[in-house]
Amino acid sequence: MDRFGIFAGDDPFAIARDWLAAAEPVEPNDPNAIALGTVDAGGLPNVRMVLLKEIEADAFVFYTNYTSRKGQEIEASGKAAFVLHWKSLRRQIRVRGVTEREEGPAADAYYASRSLKSRLGAWASGQSQPLSSRVSLMAEVAKVTVKQGLNPARPPFWGGIRIRPLEIEFWADGEFRLHDRFRWQRMEIADKWKIERLNP
Repeated sequence: MDRFGIFAGDDPFAIARDWLAAAEPVEPNDPNAIALGTVDAGGLPNVRMVLLKEIEADAFVFYTNYTSRKGQEIEASGKAAFVLHWKSLRRQIRVRGVTEREEGPAADAYYASRSLKSRLGAWASGQSQPLSSRVSLMAEVAKVTVKQGLNPARPPFWGGIRIRPLEIEFWADGEFRLHDRFRWQRMEIADKWKIERLNP
């Protein structure tokens, strides 16, 4: 197969890390922003932007409030999808896979690395729930600050979501819309990857 240049390699996670590293100096904001897709109980899709925090050896990780809409939808289905798109590079990566929570030391370490205001905000926000006003939100932050102090522990309802992909597609813009697309696919996590070039 004619995989070379930016598509070369035997590890799709290494390729993804290389593409993200290439985007970091040229994307004006949040090169790690992903459009995350989930589905509700009726099968209606939801998509929103979140920040990808780690590309592990075999998974992609982001963090959220588990009681949020996306958290509940992921919990119910055990699946998620996302796209990383970089206008500056004219590239994108699409991922579909199964999910699991990250509630251990990695989640604690990432939570501790956030600013104090972000840590307190995680406690204060009933993410995705109706909110009467910004004033009420700030009042809740003040209450949480008094209760949790200046070194709050990670909330039990907040942590990581790890996406273990069954499919990864690397896409790069081509002249005359003759794009290059390579799909890595497997039926089960333990299976070997099948790689194929796709039509634009």
